Amino acid sequence: MPGIASHRLAPPLYQRQAPARPRSEAKRSRIIEVATQHFAERGYHAARVGDIASALGIAKGSIFQHFHSKDGLFFEVYKQAVRSFAKYLDVPPEVRQAGFFEVLRYWLVRTEHMLHEDWIPYRIALLGNYGTDLVLKREINRFLVAEDPYGTVSLVRFGLERRELRSDMDIEMIVSIIDWMMERFQDALLTAELDPGLFRRQGDLAEKKEARIQQFLAVLQRAIGSSTPTPVTIARRRSERR
Repeated sequence: MPGIASHRLAPPLYQRQAPARPRSEAKRSRIIEVATQHFAERGYHAARVGDIASALGIAKGSIFQHFHSKDGLFFEVYKQAVRSFAKYLDVPPEVRQAGFFEVLRYWLVRTEHMLHEDWIPYRIALLGNYGTDLVLKREINRFLVAEDPYGTVSLVRFGLERRELRSDMDIEMIVSIIDWMMERFQDALLTAELDPGLFRRQGDLAEKKEARIQQFLAVLQRAIGSSTPTPVTIARRRSERR
């Protein structure tokens, strides 16, 4: 079955879909809702469009009429999942005031809530990042770059305005570094199979997690942080020495 971007000359099928009518849009939304649960429980490769159709009480062809392929259906499920997550700068005012790296710390500390509060969309995001074929992954990457659903570009501009980030680096490079490293590290915090050595040594898990977050942010700050410390950074260093 061809993927959503398997034809080099034609644009991906999801880009050529005609605007849906209200009744058709309601059916489409219902398909995405059921498919989201199905993909989250079974994974991408084990999921079957026929099973999704049976759960909906509709013909399998009806799903293909809306999404053209299993790839196309999952892509819509993935987009809806990642759009449901908060953006980086959706933080309490005091965290934002504390600066760029405190915003990152806030989300890293709260990573575990994704398992408890957002298990299904997080599972879908993981499948899109690690459990799909290369053709679909390419479309996912294009979507992430074009739409920036996590607000990484706004976050980087925020850091540059505060002079917390290096001004000699291309903004797209900084955005890419944050996307790559934050995604991988958050996944490692939650899924032992992605990084089984992260907490291999014995000790208090919460303490080790905090230590690893601190180390991660220190490495990231050395890579993309400004050489001039901000007042918040100076205050933090003084408190750590006490």
